[in-house]
Amino acid sequence: MTGFRRALAGLLLGALLALPGAPLRAAPVPKDVLVVGQIAEPASLDPAVSTATNDFRILVNLYEGLVRYRPGTLDVEPALAERWTVSDDGLTYRFTLRPGVTFHDGTPCDALAVKFNFDRMLDKAHPAADTGPFPLAFFFAAIERVEAPDPLTVRITLTEPFAPFLSNLAYPTGLIVSPTAVMKEGRGFGRRPVGTGPFRFVEWQGSRRLTIERNPDYWGTPAKLRAVIFRPVSDPNTRAMEMLAGGLDVMVEVPADALSQFRDGDGFRVHEQAGPHLWFLILNTRHGPLKDRRVRQAVNYAIDKGAIADSILQGTAIPARGPTAPAFDWAADPAATGYPYDPDKARALLKEAGAEGAKLTFYVAEGGSGMLDPAAMGAAIQANLAAVGLSVTIETYEWNSFLARVNGGLGEAADMAEMAWMTNDPDTLPYLTLRSGALPEAGGFNSGYYANPELDRLLERARRSGDRAERGALYRQAERIIVEDAPWAFVAHWKQNAVTTAAVRGFALEPSFSLLLDRVSKD
Repeated sequence: MTGFRRALAGLLLGALLALPGAPLRAAPVPKDVLVVGQIAEPASLDPAVSTATNDFRILVNLYEGLVRYRPGTLDVEPALAERWTVSDDGLTYRFTLRPGVTFHDGTPCDALAVKFNFDRMLDKAHPAADTGPFPLAFFFAAIERVEAPDPLTVRITLTEPFAPFLSNLAYPTGLIVSPTAVMKEGRGFGRRPVGTGPFRFVEWQGSRRLTIERNPDYWGTPAKLRAVIFRPVSDPNTRAMEMLAGGLDVMVEVPADALSQFRDGDGFRVHEQAGPHLWFLILNTRHGPLKDRRVRQAVNYAIDKGAIADSILQGTAIPARGPTAPAFDWAADPAATGYPYDPDKARALLKEAGAEGAKLTFYVAEGGSGMLDPAAMGAAIQANLAAVGLSVTIETYEWNSFLARVNGGLGEAADMAEMAWMTNDPDTLPYLTLRSGALPEAGGFNSGYYANPELDRLLERARRSGDRAERGALYRQAERIIVEDAPWAFVAHWKQNAVTTAAVRGFALEPSFSLLLDRVSKD
């Protein structure tokens, strides 16, 4: 441990209680150290392994990709690549890397390192293929080969044109890791991460804190903060109490009923931004009563989405009419009406399907990335469904346990499960979660086993088109199919939020849901 890290550890001991999960004492934290209240313990710090926004908020500070989202937008700009060109046929991308960039372990971030990253995810015979699994490798399934003709040139050839490719490179799954560190640590790399970012890893104390520090050898403008501490505080009300008590500098995913306290209280700033988010229920289309489309439609009609958005979420979300977030205004169907609250219609559909009094098992999360107020929302949905004659049993799980159960497929154990996704392109959510080829047994996230060949064809056409207007029209067709078949219950689109103390400067939310902290400082 370096002298700085020993000093930092000493400072933290004065600020933190010894017991796991215990709140911060009211001891002052140095001005150049930021304490962030996260919603849960990260699952992994390997960007090729992780799937959760909770983890991504940390990862984007440790790593960089070939490209990144320009701050405040979902538009792509240079990062590790200074520039790039695309062939006329849309199949070959040629990236020119920044010279002199090194990983935190001192090894060069060159073309061979970039090639290693994609080969690791896509080539089952690669020496580091067993450091996975890589659940979002779907993002790069169109890659045929990656070549490194010289140290500063990366040439990526696709099997077919793929419109979201650059956007997917900017997504956290495209962040570049140190090949040397991966080969040294193996599966342990997710606990000892090494990237090129403005911060580097210090320590991870399970259930207590994860600490990163300023990277002194960063190729770009150095981070203003000396260190950042991420603390997992899964209960949103506890997180709010700690923020009010001065134990946190930043709190993400503020519960709706606490927002007014921070708005009205001295010494805090509330940050809000609409983004591409959907909160929904995965419905089991393979087993149980929800195999019948009429029952799935009944579930949609039975849920009072307006009451959930207005009362439980207190205006921090809007009711969802379908799978496409309004943030993708070029792809969402403005004429979509979705499923208005209509319990009489729900009862009629249940009677027609012979499913009156059906029993359903419902997986609910304690918290999680973009999950809003999952326990209260789950209870409200349970009551809505009971009102139309469905008997719902809730099973509640901690976030990472919940993901393990849901991502493997609902099987015969559950009829429905809560879920939330924040995405970078209208392709991402349906392609990874509703396409026939994205079943859990194939490594995808289609946990409710939905299959529709016409939807598959539309999604494939949309991702191959370089014409945004054509893509938008195809996604609107896809949305109509998805709404009619109701493989999900479409509930809400969230306006993401965070709160900071008044001492925090330079903080901004991103439509990508990332948490970029290199420009942040404290007075």
